Amino acid sequence: MTGENDYGIQQGAEDKYWYNMKTGQVEQGFLSPAPDRVGPFDTRVEAEHALEKLRENSAKWAEEDAEEGR
Repeated sequence: MTGENDYGIQQGAEDKYWYNMKTGQVEQGFLSPAPDRVGPFDTRVEAEHALEKLRENSAKWAEEDAEEGR
């Protein structure tokens, strides 16, 4: 099943992997408070590289903003 619940959380997200920004650890499921984690990721390996992905996305968005003159 796909979609989101009433709180905007992906269905099945409780079984996915998350990167805990506070501890630097990968977690499966909702183990830590939402403000401390990023994700969800489909695999543990993807979650282990969360910081790289965040940097890539930030650079991409900054470039897009610059192109749009923001």
